[in-house]
Amino acid sequence: MSERLHLAYVTTGYPYVSHTFIQNEVLALRSIGVDIDTFAIRREPVSECRTDADRQAWETTYALRPPKLFHHLRAHVMALLTRPRLYRRAVLRAAQMGSGSLRDLARHLAYLLQAVVLWDQCRRRGIRHIHAHFANVASDVALLAARIAGPEASWSFTMHGPTEFYEVRRFRLAEKVSEARFVICISDFARSQLMTVAPPESWDRLHVVHCGVDTGRFVSRRTDDHGGPLRIVCVGRLVPEKGQALLLEAIARLRAAGLDLQITIIGDGPTHASLEAMARSLDLSDRIQFRGAVAHDEVEAELRRSDIFCLPSFAEGVPIVLMEAMAMELPVVASHVMGIPELVRDRVDGYLVRPGSVDDLTAALKELAGDERLRLNVGRAAREGVVERFELHQSARELRALYGRYLAARS
Repeated sequence: MSERLHLAYVTTGYPYVSHTFIQNEVLALRSIGVDIDTFAIRREPVSECRTDADRQAWETTYALRPPKLFHHLRAHVMALLTRPRLYRRAVLRAAQMGSGSLRDLARHLAYLLQAVVLWDQCRRRGIRHIHAHFANVASDVALLAARIAGPEASWSFTMHGPTEFYEVRRFRLAEKVSEARFVICISDFARSQLMTVAPPESWDRLHVVHCGVDTGRFVSRRTDDHGGPLRIVCVGRLVPEKGQALLLEAIARLRAAGLDLQITIIGDGPTHASLEAMARSLDLSDRIQFRGAVAHDEVEAELRRSDIFCLPSFAEGVPIVLMEAMAMELPVVASHVMGIPELVRDRVDGYLVRPGSVDDLTAALKELAGDERLRLNVGRAAREGVVERFELHQSARELRALYGRYLAARS
């Protein structure tokens, strides 16, 4: 009988309101027999927990920050006594990673302090593999923890993007690919970007496993006529790269053309105030509702009430909320960027528009708004595509197979 998999998952914050897909992945893996202990670089405020599942995840996650003094002292003493050579090498590696400036050095030495605690916690729990989501600080800490563990342990990470692809050297993507046991890429696009910085001999360790949605939970929405204006919903952080300003301009054009529309924007961020000001200047205040950040259940309810989902981003990975909308048979309009075309097939199960083109965005929304039968057909095709290619439990089975393959090979 094969050894039961026991993994550590480390993320910057867990649970985190915009990263519920990681929580869903953890739960799906646990449901098929993978033991996962969750670790967070920093403790999120309990007030950020919006559901019972969030609170349970919060209570069972070990946070490396703020530090637990006794745990830190115990871990460092244990590392110095039992593996002094590996400990020294980890210190040198952290110093090398932070060689850009004194501030960078201090930050990476802090990562080392956290990595030693992560190593000690994994050692005590019998965990021999650490997996990090995102190629950020979580990967830095996982890399250093594996250095301290030596050949008895390994680490991997999930490559999301697009942020890391803007600063390849800062995130040391080439180094992380070379040191990780393997890398999970959420899209072919993400894999191709890593292939540009990693040597060809490492390409066979880059594996595409799509994030997925629970298509048993996200089912066909209510489609009977609600008798009011056409409802468009946009979900995402309020930051420039999400393109919400482009959507407001398109809505203003459509209203000027006589379309009766209502738009809901869910999410929060630095552009919130400027977007509200733009809505006022376009005379859209009575037609736009800014909901702010809400619980995932409320996002689901809003999707169920809507007629069209729109995500006019300038950069994306493969957005989970886009999958959720499609699984609920909601016709979607999204930008033709990065990993999105791997999810949305233009004019088959959604509409793809040129990023930054308000003309394309307006035309696509107008076409869908004016044809209820078209919305129904596109929505049905959208669900079929998600069920076939982006189902959460199928993705979990693929992940389990990958973990099992690499950990068995290491043994």
